Amino acid sequence: MAKLRHIAIACDDVEATAKFYEEVFGMERVGETSASLADGVYLSDGVINLAILDYKTDEAAGEERGKDYVGVHHFGFWVDDLEDAEKDIEANGGTFFLDLPIDKESLYYEKKYRDPNGIIFDISQNGWVGTSK
Repeated sequence: MAKLRHIAIACDDVEATAKFYEEVFGMERVGETSASLADGVYLSDGVINLAILDYKTDEAAGEERGKDYVGVHHFGFWVDDLEDAEKDIEANGGTFFLDLPIDKESLYYEKKYRDPNGIIFDISQNGWVGTSK
């Protein structure tokens, strides 16, 4: 069974936003990224990974939002089997959006899809840093 374990918000000041969630909710900084898609910080409460991201391009953020969008951007499910999940998503009207350009065995590998309403979500077979299945 898939588990919701990742929420990503887009912002223009990663450090200030991360500090807010660390100070107010006691979230722990568990990682950072500087990738071709976005710069960011990963926070965790021990179960859920909260990604604070500053997207570098409109394409990476999704053309309808663009890189300057601020707000909840997407969420992610930890799935038992990536291929089975992909089949179920597509059979139920979901569409592929983006594949992260990293090794599929990496902790940071995920595939991005859109639900029938166009809402972006991730699936990962490896989970996210700071999460527990």
